[in-house]
Amino acid sequence: MVLFNSHNNDHYKKGETKRRSMVKAITWRTLGTLDTITISYFLTGHIQTAISIGGIEIFTKMFLYFFHERIWNYINWGKRE
Repeated sequence: MVLFNSHNNDHYKKGETKRRSMVKAITWRTLGTLDTITISYFLTGHIQTAISIGGIEIFTKMFLYFFHERIWNYINWGKRE
C-alpha cells in the first residue's frame, strides 16, 4: 500500500500550509458536526436543539483544530525528513 511504503517519502507530511490546515479543519468539522447533530438528536429528540448544538460547536471546534494543527506543524517529533 502506498501510504505505508517506507521507501516513498513523498507521502509523508513535511509541513503544511495554512490553506491546507484550514481546508482540513473545514472538512473535518463538517463531518464532526454532522455526527454531533445526529447524537444530539438521539439524546434530545428535538432536531432544532440538535442543529443549534451543531451550529455552535462547528465554529468553536474548527477554531481549536486549526490552531492545534498549526502548533503541531512546529513539532518535529514523528515527522520524516
